[in-house]
Amino acid sequence: MNPHSDTLGPADDGRHSVLRMERRLAHPPAKVWAAITQPAHLANWFPSEVTLELKPGGAMGFHFPGDEGPGMTGEVTDAEEPRLFAFSWGDDHLRWEIAPDGPDGQGSLLTLEHTFGDRFGAASFASGWHLCLSALGQFLDGGPAEVSQDAGELHEAYLEQFDLGRGEVTGDGIRFERQLVRFANKVWAELCAGEEPLEGDTAPDGFLADGISAGPVTSVWAPTSLTYAVHPKGEVRWEFVEGTGHGARLVLTQTGVMDDAEAVLAAWHARLERLAGQLLES
Repeated sequence: MNPHSDTLGPADDGRHSVLRMERRLAHPPAKVWAAITQPAHLANWFPSEVTLELKPGGAMGFHFPGDEGPGMTGEVTDAEEPRLFAFSWGDDHLRWEIAPDGPDGQGSLLTLEHTFGDRFGAASFASGWHLCLSALGQFLDGGPAEVSQDAGELHEAYLEQFDLGRGEVTGDGIRFERQLVRFANKVWAELCAGEEPLEGDTAPDGFLADGISAGPVTSVWAPTSLTYAVHPKGEVRWEFVEGTGHGARLVLTQTGVMDDAEAVLAAWHARLERLAGQLLES
């Protein structure tokens, strides 16, 4: 399936984002309804084990195989067979709507709306649901759900489609936040290229962008952060924090930008695009 049929937009409250995905399925709404509401069917394609009371206000539980602990909880918010099933999952909300489709009405148009607060996680959510919906289609067709895990290409396609790689000008500086497809230790090794940075040294080339004159490293905590001075009175900070589970979340900032913020933003955007390509090959 092509990710270009899927959309990301703001929620009505202005604080959340809504991922909207549509899939046409060659099966009647009643069959699709069973596949998205019955735990035994969900086990074939949904990303976690699910327990639920299929009624508004009913409790839900989500548990990923192999994870210790009680798992996450949610609540059914809508259950209108065979048209609408919606529920909370932690702080997120998922709405599944089924409409008859096709000339005889024996197919279905399934629409998923996922509302969440972490806009920069949207590419992870979209690529994950993309694979789940592919598995749902295989399950409905009567075959085993055999969907290959994304090595990063699908994630990056959604990141580009949703324009999540663009940074922003912030006061006297710039800021990027980007979900990566590899974890911090792997990204750190790619950036260092065998040259471990030390305080007082010039930052390795991997941490630089074209046209950015690097001064000495002022702080380094491998593999989670590196800060170095830049001319005339600013600093660049690379920080890797917890992301969506697909890899590290990079937060990159530069201060002291002053009058050339757009040029600096473009330079760092190009650098991070190159890094994303390198990580796909690693």
